[in-house]
Amino acid sequence: MTKKKIVLLGAGLVGKAIALDLANDFDITVHDKDGGKLLNLQNERIKTVKTNLSERQSMISAIQDADIVIGALPGFMGHQTMRTAIECGKDIIDISFLPEDPADLNELAYRNNVTAVYDCGVAPGMGNILLACHSLDMEVSDYTCYVGGLPFIREWPFEYKAVFSPIDVIEEYTRPARFIVNGDMVIKEALSDAEHIYFEECGTLEAWNSDGLRSLMKSFRIRNMIEKTLRYPGCVEYLKVLREAGFFSYDEVEVNGNIIRPIDLTAKLLFPKWQLRPGEEDFTIMKVIISGMENGQKLTYHYTLFDRFDKKTNTTSMARTTGYTCTAAVNLVLNEMFTKKGVFPPEELGLTKSNAEFIIDYLKNRNVIYKLKVEKN
Repeated sequence: MTKKKIVLLGAGLVGKAIALDLANDFDITVHDKDGGKLLNLQNERIKTVKTNLSERQSMISAIQDADIVIGALPGFMGHQTMRTAIECGKDIIDISFLPEDPADLNELAYRNNVTAVYDCGVAPGMGNILLACHSLDMEVSDYTCYVGGLPFIREWPFEYKAVFSPIDVIEEYTRPARFIVNGDMVIKEALSDAEHIYFEECGTLEAWNSDGLRSLMKSFRIRNMIEKTLRYPGCVEYLKVLREAGFFSYDEVEVNGNIIRPIDLTAKLLFPKWQLRPGEEDFTIMKVIISGMENGQKLTYHYTLFDRFDKKTNTTSMARTTGYTCTAAVNLVLNEMFTKKGVFPPEELGLTKSNAEFIIDYLKNRNVIYKLKVEKN
């Protein structure tokens, strides 16, 4: 049987994990403009092509033979990537944290008979899927998600390392946080309402408001919903200083006759500091709390994920937890377990219980385990 063809756009750390996970069962080709990243993917099962994906025609050429496309590019390229794939009639699963609302591409996708799923990572992603699955049997009243990816070794000054585009990370520190309180939307600045939370697996972390609910605020009418990002204690203060000083600004400034955006300079300076060194271990911590009425009883479901760097495969935890959610969704679409046409958030996958269970089992088979505790209230 001829293997189905997957085209992966983006060969970063998450893209690498995606490619390696799918290479056994599919014909996969990875495109990226960074030849160094492609060299890290040298494998007899994976084809690599150096491609400038910021050029539309180059992207069209890259995906023309694909049965499905995976978008693993920086967020600012995400919307155009989805549009191009849809215009070419290609199904797409995307993990970029795109700032635009992909729902504006829904009609185009439906007309072109395309299935497109966005935000298909860990958070947003798995949290959405878990909530959707419980909404089938429960009248959900409260949803809380705490999530973060951190290096095991805390090193001054940042005590942080990133596996995503640095500009995408900085977006979390600048984009206003939207959440729901008593049925009403509340908007606060990012990094607000900091609190310390103790986790048995990794100690005390600092949680603060971030804009991670995204599509969930439209998909569900839930009285209270919030997501908070987790970092090591102390990060909020220095991030606020950088933000207020203008280092995260997109407004151009003149420096010695040169016009620059402060955000570009900041990203350029921070990226080397935030890169994980070869073999440096990270972990992902996530806690999802879902409460409501089910069969006449008040129940609270506590899901906890604590995932570590995989020494055997040399794969970062954030790449595993994000990438394998994406590859599970790819399998759902290619195996015709999810066939709806249009543009969908990840919670749409969880609205079919068998699909949610497939994704949870898929992750479990890769040792990404969401532990569940049920509390009767």
